[in-house]
Order: sequence, then C-alpha cells, then structure tokens
Amino acid sequence: MNAPVERSREDFLSLALSAPLAGLGVGLVGASFRRILEDANALRDALIVRMHGWSPGALVLLAALAAVATALAAWLVRRVAPSAAGSGIPRIEAVLSDQLPPAPPRVVPVKFLAGTLAIGSGLALGREGPSVQMGASIAYQTGRVLRRSWTDCRALLAAGAGAGFATAFNAPIAGAVFVLERLVRRFETRIAIAALAASAVAIWVGRAIAGRAADYAVGPLIEPGFVEVPLFVLLGAGAGLLGMLYDRALLGGLNVVKRFPALPVELRAASVGATVAVLAWFAPTLVGGGDALAQQALNGTGTLTGLPLVFLLRLALIVCSVAAGTPGGLLVPFLALGAEYGLWLGKICALALPAMAIQPQGFAVVGMAAMFTSVVRAPLTAIVLVTEMTADVTMLLPMIAACFAAMVVPTLCGEAPILDSLRERLLLQENGVAP
Repeated sequence: MNAPVERSREDFLSLALSAPLAGLGVGLVGASFRRILEDANALRDALIVRMHGWSPGALVLLAALAAVATALAAWLVRRVAPSAAGSGIPRIEAVLSDQLPPAPPRVVPVKFLAGTLAIGSGLALGREGPSVQMGASIAYQTGRVLRRSWTDCRALLAAGAGAGFATAFNAPIAGAVFVLERLVRRFETRIAIAALAASAVAIWVGRAIAGRAADYAVGPLIEPGFVEVPLFVLLGAGAGLLGMLYDRALLGGLNVVKRFPALPVELRAASVGATVAVLAWFAPTLVGGGDALAQQALNGTGTLTGLPLVFLLRLALIVCSVAAGTPGGLLVPFLALGAEYGLWLGKICALALPAMAIQPQGFAVVGMAAMFTSVVRAPLTAIVLVTEMTADVTMLLPMIAACFAAMVVPTLCGEAPILDSLRERLLLQENGVAP
C-alpha cells in the first residue's frame, strides 16, 4: 500500500477517535453550564418573590447585588481573559479563517464563571455563545494534548464549537449543520465527521446531566395549506426587516460605548446589571435569555398591543446587555424576539382571515426560524434548530418559505450578517484600530 495513503488513513482515524473524546469534555462543561444557568435563573426569580415581602429598600439591595455580579463578570474578562468577552462565535470564525490565533485555555473557566454571573443576573444574553467558545477551546486543547497537527486541531476546534452549539440548544443535528453552514461555510469531510461525532457524544452527556426534554413545548399544530404560503412569505420578509433592525441596534449600541473610552467596563456593566434588576423586580419574565418569553409566545400568550411593546423593550435590553462587555450569546435572545413577532403577525392574520382557521402559535414557531435566518444568514441551521427545539415537524414547509424570504430581504438590502460585522469589529480591535 502507498505510504502517504496509509499515513492519511491513520491521521483520519486518529481524528475520528479524537472527536468523541473532545465531545465528552464539551458535553460535560456545556451541560453543566446550562444546568447552573437554570439554577441561577430560578434562584433569581425566587429571591425577587421573597424580597417583595421585605422593606422598600429591598429593591435597592437587589440592584446592588446584580451590579456587583455583572461588574465582577466584566472584571474577570478584562483582567484574566479579554478574549472571553461577548458572544465568542465571531472569534471562533476568525480563528477558523486564520485571522486570529486560538484563545488560551483560561478562556474556559472565565467564560463559565463570568457568563454565569452575567446571565444569571438577568442580562438578556444567551447561553449558546459561551457554550460554543468553551466547546471550541476544549476541543482544540484536546487536539494539542493528543499532539495532533494544526489541520486536525482546526477540525476539532470547529467540531467542539458545533458540539457546544448542540449542547446549548439540545439540538445535535443543528450543531453539526451550524459548523458547516456558518463557521466554515463549505463542506469539509474531516470537519463534518468530527462535528457529527463530537455533537453526538456531547448531546448524550448533556442529556444525562440536563435532561432529554425538548427546549420548548408546542401544542398540536395543523400543517398549513398552500393557500397560507403567502402569509409565511410575508412573515419571512418582515423578519428580514426586523433582523436588520436588530443588527443595526446592536452595532449602534456598541458604537455609543466606544464614544466613552474613559468609562470603566466594570462601571458600565454594573449600571446595566442594576437597571436589569429594577426591571426584573416589576417584570421578571422580561429579563434573562428569553426562553420563558419564547415559550409564552409558543403557548399563544400575548396581545396585539402588548407584543410589539415587549419586542421593543427586549430589543433595548439586549442592546444594553451586549454593551455591558460581559460574556453572553446573541442567538437565544433573538429567537424569543422571532417568536413574539410571529405570534403577533399570526394573531393579525387570524383576525383578518377568520375563514382560514389560522393558528397563531404556528406563526410563532416559524418566526423563530425566520428571525434566526435573517440575523445569522444560516437558513438550514435555523430550520433544523427550531425543529429540534420544538420536537415538531408540522411547520417545516412554512419555515422553508419564511426563511427564503428572510434570507432574500437583507441580502437585497446589502445588510451583512451580524456575526460578520462583529468579526470585523473584533479584527479591528485586535489590530489596535477603533471600529
């Protein structure tokens, strides 16, 4: 047998065996992170309920606790691991395209602890960003320990990111699809196999720790007929416009922060944390990543006047949370926005077209996928992700129609995906150029 072919097969086999090992570590860390965040959110809600029975100064105490937690999160990032700031996904994309070196190992504990403090305090940030970056770092370090080449370490890094994504959403197939469609943007056999292996093992471990239930419960839905397709195309087009609003609001918030370079990041984070705590005192369901809001929308809860107000309030809260400079993702929060928007449009269509027996909850499901597509520009990931998170395939065809429109609108408008824009800002910062 030809020696180079023999060596190539040995390398391929080593990669195939290394990926499940990396997935084991990613699953343990990612599922533990998710479980701790769930406990932190429950503790925060229980504390607010109990503090309502205390003296009027209890609100001040709650705001102070949140301010200290978020300030500590920002301090940890600034002093120990600056690469742990923000979502982490744009940095992973930059590493995979050889624009930045991999983050040091200390990014994992800092991302875990600081993310728990920030998201647990109620900031409107998602668990998926930290999970993806921690997963990528764990898998990359696994490759280094096993003395794999940079090519294999790169494949493992991508696979670990996908495994982190899968664990965060309890969606194994979406994790692998996300790697190919978004992170590397092409099909690479080695990365595909590594991503599938790592995601599968990570999900098995994650479900053993965090449970097997789908993230969202959806009531019985009836598959819409062909006559309703234009409504879902309309939904997708609207999501495309709202996705552009989301992108520009986030970038605008970051630009505002850059105008005040003398303001310590700890003070900025503390002020955001205190503000979020005050909001949580009066409306606890409005803070946090948004899982509760998404579930409410999937249950059909909301009014025609209340849903737009919640959407705008949450958008402002997400912008402020991102500007705080703490670890946290962007994907979970806008899934909730998509569900709220979809439910609102579904209710309007149900009132305008009573003969069609429209189910607004189905529009909420499709709205999640459409908003993801508009912002991330990854329609296949969006469709698979929402299908896995809801454990329902009834709205699959409407999702395809909506994601088509959600992809077309921002593309025609020349709007770059938010992850691309954030990666460009990151590269400018790393090169010492103000974005």
